[in-house]
Amino acid sequence: MYQFYISCAHGLEELLSAELSQQPVSEVKLTHGGVTCKGDLAAAYSLCLNLRTASRVLLHLHEGPVSDRESLLRESTKVPWGSYVNGDDSFVVRFSGTNDALRHTGFSAQVVKDGYLDYWRTFDQRPAVDRDEAGVMVVVQLGKENANFYLDLSGSGMHERGYRHGTGQAPIRETLAAAVVQRSLNSLAEPTPSAVVDPFCGSGTLLLEAAMLLTDCAPGLLREHWGFFGLKAHDQGLWEETLAAAEQRFAAGKASCTTTFYGSDLEPKVLAQAAASAELLGLADLFQFERLDAATADLVSFVGEQANGLLVTNPPYGERLETPLSAHVLFRNFGAVLYQLEGTWNASVLAPSDVLLKSLRLRAWKKYNFNNGPISVRLAVYKLEGQKQLGAKDNTDIANRLKKNWQQRRKWAKREGVEAFRVYDADLPDYNAAIDYYNDHLVVQEYAAPADIPDHVAENRFWDLIDAILAVLPIDPDNIHTKQRRRQKGLAQYNKKNTAEDDAVVFQTREYNAAFWVNMTQYLDTGLFLDHRLVRKDIQKRAANKRVLNLFGYTGSASVHAALGGATEVTTVDMSRTYLNWAKDNFRLNHLTINKHAFIQADCLQWLSDMQGSGQQWDLIFLDPPTFSNSKRMEDTFDIQRDHLDVLRQVKSLLAPGGLLIFSTNKRRFKLDQAGLAELALKADERTHATTSEDFKRQRAIHYCWYIEHA
Repeated sequence: MYQFYISCAHGLEELLSAELSQQPVSEVKLTHGGVTCKGDLAAAYSLCLNLRTASRVLLHLHEGPVSDRESLLRESTKVPWGSYVNGDDSFVVRFSGTNDALRHTGFSAQVVKDGYLDYWRTFDQRPAVDRDEAGVMVVVQLGKENANFYLDLSGSGMHERGYRHGTGQAPIRETLAAAVVQRSLNSLAEPTPSAVVDPFCGSGTLLLEAAMLLTDCAPGLLREHWGFFGLKAHDQGLWEETLAAAEQRFAAGKASCTTTFYGSDLEPKVLAQAAASAELLGLADLFQFERLDAATADLVSFVGEQANGLLVTNPPYGERLETPLSAHVLFRNFGAVLYQLEGTWNASVLAPSDVLLKSLRLRAWKKYNFNNGPISVRLAVYKLEGQKQLGAKDNTDIANRLKKNWQQRRKWAKREGVEAFRVYDADLPDYNAAIDYYNDHLVVQEYAAPADIPDHVAENRFWDLIDAILAVLPIDPDNIHTKQRRRQKGLAQYNKKNTAEDDAVVFQTREYNAAFWVNMTQYLDTGLFLDHRLVRKDIQKRAANKRVLNLFGYTGSASVHAALGGATEVTTVDMSRTYLNWAKDNFRLNHLTINKHAFIQADCLQWLSDMQGSGQQWDLIFLDPPTFSNSKRMEDTFDIQRDHLDVLRQVKSLLAPGGLLIFSTNKRRFKLDQAGLAELALKADERTHATTSEDFKRQRAIHYCWYIEHA
């Protein structure tokens, strides 16, 4: 009798054990990530050919104490390799596990390889290493005290069924698909469904695994190579008998199958791959494929009324969609379609979290945990008969607040002459986000939750806010952009969002008589700080015939207003080439001559230091430094509370007699050092309230602002 270790993905152990109850094995024991059992050679063939949820079938050879290189080498030579394999077959070693002495699996695999070669050297044989097509696959797993040595009887991973000649985007692994199908079929009142449907089928993995199970098609039937071909005890005749029996079962299962398999997707290419795989399995007659949008009523028409329908699917999420919001909207719309299916249906839906499943607005019957590669996923099973879709979010406190704010501020913005404004800013403490409107687009910026709020609670609240937005605000979901705003640490504050330039959402927005380019997707900020709107308006009013300096100029919006106001020269200083080019684009947009003005790429703090004693002065200076900075181009950190007096001292030397310095900061609880300011012979007039426009008045001190002059 042989001892086997059958590995599987975490979470599939119970299903694998259930499969083994139908196999000719004994002494089945569950472990973390696999199952052990005993059986003969016929059992080994049956396991490799028929198991659907297993990753590999390993034949146990030896266990011995291993703590370091020497003991690993010693145990590698103790294995009776010659009893199991031939010395003239090529081989490869896979090693897993580490300890204090054996920290690198690559090094440990090399030690086992040396031990394997030492063993065969005593028989005057030297097998070759072949990483791609080895005749013998040695597997070693290192535990706390012992190492276990195996031969891999499956060869390549058992998820490689042989029917896949191409993959769609982010396919689900076949072994997980088989597990999902088994869990889904177990939910049915009648074991044989009239239809199995995957409306996001991609290359068809879930449907193909369902069809193979319901037609009794052994998952290894199409495979041409197995690791056990290198086994000394391999019996070709017995293997062919095992194959023949499986082929007979498949023929009978196919002939008696009454289930129709429906697959749909938006991509014709992956649908063609799915159809080709069904053809390769000999099951094409049982399949129907159609290109359609599963989040519409077209799906209901495609599958028709079913007496015992099963919908099983892995909708797009994460990297398969552009944004988390896209996934949320997709699940929301898909849930509405599930509610419309006619007849008796069960639905099984894979998702990365309960939060996304909640978007379906359906009550789950059961839920299971799985891993789809590195991603933890949840399988929710729904009995759709008698389901009532859970209520929309159009009459909650947050929905009512959004409606009220929208009605008031939309009218105000039209009177004010601006096309961008703040709709909501954490008005209700449970919904900790800011919502800004830009020309039929919304930017929803999530603030970091307090430390005492668990992550899952904050995430649920955020998506409840999104549901309320979708329910009550007249914005196309495609025009809603979500961002997570946290206090940026170190260099992270300058990181670009991961959006390709070709996919960026960029357009013009008007502010009084000025126009600006705004970018909804590529950066944490859009390029226009809305709370400084009245400051910019006042700069334009005061700028005529003045020299204007805009420090930490960002995208130059204040500079544009100054130039439109008739400034003789506007100097914009910023460290970022990207932002300075953006500022130039804003000048061009407003038909302003760039050559007449200066755009200086520099660390503003260093530039201020360099300008001391230069004799250059400006009549109007706008100073809006970051709260904190630690840029690649800065040699030291900058903190506005700690360093503001030093900055103001240097700016003072650049302020012409009779000139005005407008100093602003967004730092919460900022305190201006009035005594220190007096020592610098400067006087400050606080203008915080006067520079806070209507859409920011609910937010206490969105910024602080002072108009500073020479004393």
